[in-house]
Amino acid sequence: MACVVPSSTGKLGTRSWSITNEENNINNNNSNTITSTETSCTLDCGPGNCFVEPSLDEDVRIILVAERNGSSNEDGSMTMDLEGNNVALRQQKEPNSFRQRCQCPLGRGADRCQLEVEVRSPRFTGSGWLAFPALRAAYKHVQLELEFRPEAWDGVLLLAGERDDLQGDFMALILHHGFIEFRFDCGSGAGTVRSTQTVKLNEWNTLSVYRHRWDAWIQLNQEKRVQGRSEGLFSRITFREPLFVGGPGNTSGLERLPVRTGFKGCIRHLEANEHRYRFPLAPQGDAANGFDVEECTADRCSKVPCAHGGKCLTTGGDTAVCLCPLGYTGDLCETRVDLQVPSFNGSSYLRYPGLGDTSLSWLELSVTLKPTAPDGVIIYNGHHSDASGDFIALYLSSGYVHFTFDLGTGAATLRSDNPIRLGEWLEIKVSRTGRLASLNVENDLIREILAPGAFTQLFLPLNLYLGGAPSPDLYSLKLKTTSSFVGCIQSVILNRREIGILAEALGGMNVGNCGHACEARPCGDAECRPLRDRFTCRCHAGVPHPCPILDDYTLLTSVRAGTNVNLPPPTIFLNSVPSFTGSESYLHYNDADTMKRIISYRVDINMRFRASSSSGLLLWSGRHSDPQEQKDENDDFLALGLDQGYLTLAYNLGSGEAILKYNLTRLDDDLWHRVRAVRNEQWASLVVDSGTGVSASSPGQLRQLNTDTGLYVGGAPDIIKTTGGRYTKGIVGCISDLILDSDLSVPLSSPGQATNTHSCIP
Repeated sequence: MACVVPSSTGKLGTRSWSITNEENNINNNNSNTITSTETSCTLDCGPGNCFVEPSLDEDVRIILVAERNGSSNEDGSMTMDLEGNNVALRQQKEPNSFRQRCQCPLGRGADRCQLEVEVRSPRFTGSGWLAFPALRAAYKHVQLELEFRPEAWDGVLLLAGERDDLQGDFMALILHHGFIEFRFDCGSGAGTVRSTQTVKLNEWNTLSVYRHRWDAWIQLNQEKRVQGRSEGLFSRITFREPLFVGGPGNTSGLERLPVRTGFKGCIRHLEANEHRYRFPLAPQGDAANGFDVEECTADRCSKVPCAHGGKCLTTGGDTAVCLCPLGYTGDLCETRVDLQVPSFNGSSYLRYPGLGDTSLSWLELSVTLKPTAPDGVIIYNGHHSDASGDFIALYLSSGYVHFTFDLGTGAATLRSDNPIRLGEWLEIKVSRTGRLASLNVENDLIREILAPGAFTQLFLPLNLYLGGAPSPDLYSLKLKTTSSFVGCIQSVILNRREIGILAEALGGMNVGNCGHACEARPCGDAECRPLRDRFTCRCHAGVPHPCPILDDYTLLTSVRAGTNVNLPPPTIFLNSVPSFTGSESYLHYNDADTMKRIISYRVDINMRFRASSSSGLLLWSGRHSDPQEQKDENDDFLALGLDQGYLTLAYNLGSGEAILKYNLTRLDDDLWHRVRAVRNEQWASLVVDSGTGVSASSPGQLRQLNTDTGLYVGGAPDIIKTTGGRYTKGIVGCISDLILDSDLSVPLSSPGQATNTHSCIP
């Protein structure tokens, strides 16, 4: 019996399940796969089963019809486009389409299940599962240990119970909207324990589950344990059905669970009551049966320790490679690289803030590049993460330059007259005004096109990608290639402003050096500006000579030949991207334009930085204290910095201190991050990399910040005294942008005072 109750109470009947290959084939016909009786299945699947499933869910297409006479739909619905035209929405449904495929048993693979495959660490497809013999000696106590790598937010991880229709006793471990849920029922009411954190998608997670009678707890990724309890008087669970892993198997009655689909992802460790399961079929393993299970290639990454935040990616065969973050290279991302002119190898990309509403009506784009492959996406910016809606794309296809854009009513594509020459520098210019766009490639004739439809404005809120993207799923289906660019990109001019290709990037992957002469730093501390194969040296404003002024060609040929050019000694100057050492290293501003934005009822700080130190001061403005007087605890101040890797905003308006900590992500990873800190009277908010915002409010009634120390950036003098012990050092890292109230770009290259700052190496 499942529970300790009087015999007169009784329990629902059970069905014994003996595991044989013949019965498993029968059971599979009742599995959780989606089948259709409308179409017969004709594939010869050998030892597997042929079945028909929908290839796509029912698709609803929204057709926009421009109505200039003010009429509305039958239901009265009406919207308006950006030009003021009335637009009616009409829905048209497309019928389902179906596909045939083979569902292969455990140990078999390929399209027709014709190959033998060894499964040591299984990967589940969402429609597959493994079956193990029913749990023994687990009616009162169960302890589970699991390592898994989910690829989707929902799915059944593990299911065991008394009956195949899920009536009576059962125990289920599921993923629901990214949270782990452990559900169990002793026969008189279910109990649920839910994790407080979501799983890490496409990463290995650890899970511990413990149940003793009514009580249970779970622990995900070493987070705090979460406890729960089942309902009713019964305290024991009878397990007669198989233990299904990766899916519900042949279990029906899944309406008792919020998730009915199988798990999608890998499992590499499963232990129940000190028995570690082996996944191959018996007798080599413990599995009695299984379908739609393949070997997990992601487990190869466990032997590839990518450094500096690199991500492991499996490739064909038994190999895996590291995708290195911006500024690192090597097989394991172990080598720091001084990037000058970036190169892209087909798995690379750089990521920037999207164009948003900055290019609604017009767009001008110029790119200087040297491609070495005939196909590849150069620039892409879209509207929706599912690749629908507005987008722009500049790319190569079969050696021709293409520019495709969509304003929401249909895509338009321009193509160059002639294919480009690989391995040579060229400049591509794109211009768009409203629906009209033009393309100019080097000395070719200018091509023009008019976009279809009535819309004339372009809105692109997603990130802009250069050289590729993290996934081809981000690209619109209207592109003629999804390959990433291979070659070098030297400059990007967007809406008449030159983009700092490396300095302004929010992140990137697998970006290397192009092999340009600027990599040898022939200009000393001055800026080396590449001009196709050559370069010029740009002295910074306000920097006294000597600054390298040798002839460009002499410098170029000397550097390439390896000769010793007698360059002037390096000049100490303030680069537009300063770096800070953490100790007595800072910039100071006390000008009226800066301080009137700091000392006010409101301030909006938008800055970009990267830091390798876990703690350190980014910005400070406070009040001078008289050495003869005790410092007032309620002196006004504003501080922005890192505390144990997390961004912290603290401020005091004179009636009490408020501390706001952004604990959603660590920022001490030596990667570029953009931060926005807003204070509006007593209320303040923090946003990092366009993520979720956090907010807080200061106590008391005072609403204005009154400080007199000016603004310190990157650190402060005698920092412990200056900040009242709140910080002991400045950041170790770089700051490339600092904008106040959206209209003042703080000149990092010409502060009022600079102490121990250096030029940042991108």
